[in-house]
Amino acid sequence: MTQIASSPDQVVAQRYRDPAPTAPAGWNPVLQVLHEHRSVRRYLSDPVPDAVLRLLVSAAQSAPTSSNLQVWSVIAVRDPERKARLAALAGDQEHIRQAPVLLVWTADLARLRGLAAERAVPLDGADYLESSYVAFLDAALAAQNAVVAAESLGLGTVYIGAIRNNPEQVAAELSLPPGVFAVVGLVVGTPDPSEDARVKPRLPQAAVLHEETYDASGQSAHVAEYETRIAEFYAEQQLDHSWTDRVLSRLGSAAALKGRDRLRDQLTAQGFPLH
Repeated sequence: MTQIASSPDQVVAQRYRDPAPTAPAGWNPVLQVLHEHRSVRRYLSDPVPDAVLRLLVSAAQSAPTSSNLQVWSVIAVRDPERKARLAALAGDQEHIRQAPVLLVWTADLARLRGLAAERAVPLDGADYLESSYVAFLDAALAAQNAVVAAESLGLGTVYIGAIRNNPEQVAAELSLPPGVFAVVGLVVGTPDPSEDARVKPRLPQAAVLHEETYDASGQSAHVAEYETRIAEFYAEQQLDHSWTDRVLSRLGSAAALKGRDRLRDQLTAQGFPLH
């Protein structure tokens, strides 16, 4: 069964698989939820009630949004046949079919384009990369708020980046108009305890935290330290690759992106000019 850390220092240590835990500077239930995040890929059939979905969306809408533009939307997909079709488009991941709901978070400039059309005013700034960048960030921030909210309620989640493998077909399946693009999927449901989902350790803080200026010295040592810690996790998951092997393979070629190497063209076709 999943190992449950009991004290704050153990919870933080679990995130790094640190054999020498130290007490964190402060602690509260929010920090507990954040540090205990784990990807869940097996779900029970229990539905996610409408009231819970609305709560997740209100949490998502509580995330920061640049200039209060709110340039994102989310589509809740519960229909089993539609989820199955989307699963086939997104790497044929079984947990998309199995989970009771798939949330597709979108960058949405169509709402503001519609307002500009109603008032017959220009919206030329929406055609630039900056505006698309903001929309993607807004969608990601909203989705992450929903993740924290769901996990605080005892639900499980896992992101579906493969929703971008076939954006044209995904757009057609979800009837996305021009100016709306599927950024990421998120399955939500009650975790199947038999999966024994575990907290995946992260790089040491020394690898990601820089003081004042970026300092690349020591990265090799930090990664070597990480390899020894994540090896235990990979063994538990019956994976035999090192972290370095896995990430270099993931970005080793255009083919490894599994269709996402065409993202710029797909964005343009979906109404994101990216000037």
